[in-house]
Amino acid sequence: MPKVGVVLSGSGVYDGSEIHEAVITMLALDRAGVEKIMMAPDIDQLHVINHLTGKEMEGEGRNVLVEAARIARGDIKSISDVSENDIDALIFPGGFGVAKNLSDYAMSGPNCTVNPEVAKLTQAVHKAQKPIGVMCIAPTMMAKILRMENLSSDLTIGSDKQTADDINEMGSNHIVCPVRETVVDKKRKIVSTPAYMEAKNMTEAAAGIEKLVQEVLDLI
Repeated sequence: MPKVGVVLSGSGVYDGSEIHEAVITMLALDRAGVEKIMMAPDIDQLHVINHLTGKEMEGEGRNVLVEAARIARGDIKSISDVSENDIDALIFPGGFGVAKNLSDYAMSGPNCTVNPEVAKLTQAVHKAQKPIGVMCIAPTMMAKILRMENLSSDLTIGSDKQTADDINEMGSNHIVCPVRETVVDKKRKIVSTPAYMEAKNMTEAAAGIEKLVQEVLDLI
């Protein structure tokens, strides 16, 4: 049975993982009969957003791993305890936590840095020629991780010009892609889909995410 790592960045679209994307990914993997290895870095969130008002909750702090455990129903590991030998593929749901907690793309754009544990595992999985799936805003982080190794890939976040330009500036090749479709770089074994960068509802997001999961599994 294949084992697929799913990296979460908290719980909630504005400061952590996009919950719909995470759950759709988990459901697609479960339906495929794949063992999920849920993980997240054991670090503090950048900040906490009130998802009712959209405003920052001043003075409140949360832990990425603890918050991600809500989505994983407690069955989750610290990413530092997972190696490329434990998994056959890696998938990153989106959400602003990718750009705030796993990286600082939300603040620094193309000059962003990536959490060292996240970068280490992703690089190791890629070096082992195991497939990686990235959705929503996560392709920006993937472009940066590849740039750190002087590599590039075909990637998509949909059609947002500024984000697409940033991916290109980081050395990868952005391809405009409809929400229900994916971009597959067979050479790099990297699959991406816009998800909620373009989706207007769960059905649209699920179409692309389910396709991404299947294409990642086909590349194993």
